[in-house]
Amino acid sequence: MKVFLLEDDTDLLELLTYHLQKEGFEVVSFSKGVELLERVKEERPNLFILDVMVPSLDGFKVANILRSSPETKDVPIIFLTAKTAEEDKLKGFELGADDYITKPFSIKELLARIRAVMRRYGALREGGIVRLGSLTVDMERMEVRRGKEPINLTKTEFAVLKTLLENYGKPVSREYLVEHVLKKEVYDRTIDVHVKNLREKLGKEGEWIKTVRGVGYKLEEA
Repeated sequence: MKVFLLEDDTDLLELLTYHLQKEGFEVVSFSKGVELLERVKEERPNLFILDVMVPSLDGFKVANILRSSPETKDVPIIFLTAKTAEEDKLKGFELGADDYITKPFSIKELLARIRAVMRRYGALREGGIVRLGSLTVDMERMEVRRGKEPINLTKTEFAVLKTLLENYGKPVSREYLVEHVLKKEVYDRTIDVHVKNLREKLGKEGEWIKTVRGVGYKLEEA
């Protein structure tokens, strides 16, 4: 599995490369965004790890270009950055980031979050089974179970859950849910009712659906 790593701090770059290789990743490293974009014309990795604050072309700009390309729009992106402000995180997620990790961070945390992103992508791309705590979500059959016990969701509730799963850890706006899930003109607070019902039906995993004030919702382990 190949990782394109953008990081201009030489010491951190070496440290990350070492630990990623220990985990079995093939790492191709870059200190400049333009270098990464040139290389991606020749080959596509399985994951991008992008430092935001690099010279000339920063990680946000690189991500925007990657998400605009048909060849790389579906490749997961993890941001590494010292920017901790909420607006920076929201900007990262709006650009299509799958995770946003602020410095300083532990290598164990980084590796765990990389594995989570890759597991999620594998399951969603195959239309397979996604684990959500003690729940099993079958993306193809539109079924949710706790053990052998089915949890009966409406089509709309399942569509909300699927959208949140596909954007795990990323804020999803009410407007997006209305447009892409309800697919009709309604008062955007209508989606709140569906989310409330979904939370109740999912039980303790329903607590993973968190309200992002002024934006909408995100799904993240409680």
